[in-house]
Amino acid sequence: MIRSSATFSLVDTLWSFLALCFFVAFCVHKTTSRYSTCRLLVLFQDLIRYGKTKQNLKRDDWLRVFDVPKRWFWHFYALSVCWNGLLLVLYLNFMFQQQSLPSWLTGILDILTGVPSSASQVPRLSTLLVQLLLWVHSLRRLLECLFVSVFSDGAMHLVQYMFGLGYYIVLGLTVLCSDRLDTGTGTLLSQHAWLHVAGFALFTGSSLLQHQSMVLLARLRTGKSGTVETLAHKMPKGGWFELVSCPHYFAELLIYVSLSLVFGGLSLTWWLVVLYVLFNQALAAQLCHDLYISKYESYPKHRKAFIPFLL
Repeated sequence: MIRSSATFSLVDTLWSFLALCFFVAFCVHKTTSRYSTCRLLVLFQDLIRYGKTKQNLKRDDWLRVFDVPKRWFWHFYALSVCWNGLLLVLYLNFMFQQQSLPSWLTGILDILTGVPSSASQVPRLSTLLVQLLLWVHSLRRLLECLFVSVFSDGAMHLVQYMFGLGYYIVLGLTVLCSDRLDTGTGTLLSQHAWLHVAGFALFTGSSLLQHQSMVLLARLRTGKSGTVETLAHKMPKGGWFELVSCPHYFAELLIYVSLSLVFGGLSLTWWLVVLYVLFNQALAAQLCHDLYISKYESYPKHRKAFIPFLL
């Protein structure tokens, strides 16, 4: 796979900007106090926190008007299953039925990539696999939200909610942008590479890790029969929780790395997505880690927030 354009595309700029924003947010959080009374910092904390990390935040009542239930997380994955499922079907028609992508979709891709569509474009096995794995990931997370996770009355900001909806729409388009920006050659079978296998293996292992972590979190609130006994927040333990406070966030990062491997490891656009996920999940994990440390005096000191032994 060879980059067909040496310039930074609009989609590259977008993911770079988002990665930079969350990196700055992470740094600001690490260097400021959550108990600051500065209105600007309170607004900042209100925008980056959700769920249990938001409950003890001292903020004005008018800010609570923008709260929506955290349990609405399932909306993100439901949208992703539908939207990315549609994009997958359209790409399958392009690949096997030689049907061109709809004009509205190619127009969006033209703008995002700066590379016009070509009738001679070769379908890429990597793109199909990434679309399929992204759809499977979204479906699993939707089922976990609906049937595994036990949500409390935690909230998230309306801006976070709208961002989450837009995120999965742009993510699906980014897969097709990577297809447009990196040229492929040969038949589907000839495009098969060992990185596809490596990426699939990492995707499977990371998905299992994330699912195990979600089950362990749910068991903190359920009894042996599976019925909900409490909505209180408890100290997580077991599995990879013995190494980091948020192994489910670490698994999310690994899942996106695995998709980059499926792309052959050469898609600049997707590595920028991975960079965004790194800073986004690092911030969320640090917020949880700080809460656990402040809430539990016996919280294990060797646990990191996000990446085992590092962060």
